[in-house]
Amino acid sequence: MAAIGLGSNLGERDRTIAAGLAALDRLPRTRLDRVSRLLETEPVGPPGQGPYLNGAALLRTHLPPRRLLEALLEIERRHGRDRAREIPHGPRTLDLDLLIYGDLVVEEDGLSIPHPRMDSRRFVLEPLAEIAGGLLHPTLGASVDSLLERLPRRNPAVEGSSSRSADPEPARGGSNAGVANTLPTFPTTPE
Repeated sequence: MAAIGLGSNLGERDRTIAAGLAALDRLPRTRLDRVSRLLETEPVGPPGQGPYLNGAALLRTHLPPRRLLEALLEIERRHGRDRAREIPHGPRTLDLDLLIYGDLVVEEDGLSIPHPRMDSRRFVLEPLAEIAGGLLHPTLGASVDSLLERLPRRNPAVEGSSSRSADPEPARGGSNAGVANTLPTFPTTPE
């Protein structure tokens, strides 16, 4: 099982993420298992950016981690992202981050599993907790839920005014009691 972080803050964000999810589901020896709702979040990085839509997905895959990462980067490229030319932490059409790959710990050139900053990012942990709260971080030994609990709450003024989620529709895969099993639909509506 691989956990993927989803993000976009340029163009038709929700449609781009949906297209990215469809591309993930078409990867060889891979099946999209679960997808969180999309949350609108404040950007982290240079000023002047628009808000992000962030989410998470779980994949059942037999692709090795390096090959999966290459596929994620190619999907980003096909959706207009140019990592070589972008501003670090700047705006992007599509962001697909490999967060966790089973219980593997990998530190290679261009590939770090688990994602090195996932445990400090609410915009990563919140959607991941929705679909896999019990998933263990391989190096910290803590669940996604417990990592999320350690983070400060969002500013209520910001959360109330700009936190949004996409209306869900049923997706493939088994139902998990109390866990969203959804693909995004359009348009997004306030929570």
